[in-house]
Amino acid sequence: MIKKLQSKLYEKGADYCALIIAPENRRYFTGFESSDGFLLVSPEKAVFITDGRYIEAAEKQIEACEVRLLGKTYPQIAETLKEMNCKHLLVESTRMTVSTYNSLKGVLKNTSVSTDSTLDMMINELRSIKTATEVECIIKAQRIAENAFKHILKFIKVGVTEKEIQLELDFFMLRNGGEGLSFETIAVSGKNSSMPHGVPSHKKIENGDFITMDFGTMIKGYHSDMTRTVAVGFATDEMKNVYDTVLKAQQNCLDNIKAGISCKDGDMFARSVINDLGYGKYFTHSTGHGVGVEIHEFPNLSPASDSILQVGNIVTVEPGIYIPEKFGVRIEDMALITENGCRNLTNADKELIIL
Repeated sequence: MIKKLQSKLYEKGADYCALIIAPENRRYFTGFESSDGFLLVSPEKAVFITDGRYIEAAEKQIEACEVRLLGKTYPQIAETLKEMNCKHLLVESTRMTVSTYNSLKGVLKNTSVSTDSTLDMMINELRSIKTATEVECIIKAQRIAENAFKHILKFIKVGVTEKEIQLELDFFMLRNGGEGLSFETIAVSGKNSSMPHGVPSHKKIENGDFITMDFGTMIKGYHSDMTRTVAVGFATDEMKNVYDTVLKAQQNCLDNIKAGISCKDGDMFARSVINDLGYGKYFTHSTGHGVGVEIHEFPNLSPASDSILQVGNIVTVEPGIYIPEKFGVRIEDMALITENGCRNLTNADKELIIL
């Protein structure tokens, strides 16, 4: 990964360097997880600097670059950049604090610090195109989540609470190989399911409830993400119609997205179905987002995005309909973009399940 970034820096010039401070980006380039550290990259050299808590593990695990023990932070960064003959420093403008920026400016006398989006765009592009190894990690995480879904179908019954469903999903994923949760699990029911990112409560499940569950886990830092909506006891004709509409919208998107398609068009493949069937005002978010070392990353299937899908992108496809004070439905899979279509990475039932 570091070599790919070095190639991009070389295109800018031999005296261009990058300073990477975001934990997820440090892990992406080094394969090493830590709460502290700095990665400095030039076209010819890369150095990871971290403190005494991590130095031994970093030296053992990191092979892609040199590892050094952290001393005085900003003077050491300045000295390392001088070694790299850095005249132009690119930073993660969307992740760097004003305090860090000011500290850097205070020690970098002969080096300009770019605060535009150049480095962010470089990293987004690299991270958005997954390698075979990255895809394998995401699939492994997804299989754990799918097994959790199978498990929770046996757990759900009238009288259990949303919070109990959330905790049961979490415990199953962590007990069965997940290294962490992709995000705070969502399990909302009845009227609460009309809130796309509702917080699980102590509300008890009742007959006639929709339950929307959005969850995932991680393998080697790579996230999975899936959403399923199920009914308990029975589903009204309106509930069935809304569910079928969401499923048709999702399938239309999965059938049509491919490399070369704009993210805006990708979003419309789902949105147009929901609009045509009269529920457009109840679809209140984008159709999907990239997934990788972060749960939300570039690219986004959004009506506001002109970005073009590329081979190797992994995006969620998760249209939804949310009717206030009634119920909501969301169905979410992850899709790997290919030249002629996409490969659905999610293997879980999508036909309406009534428990």
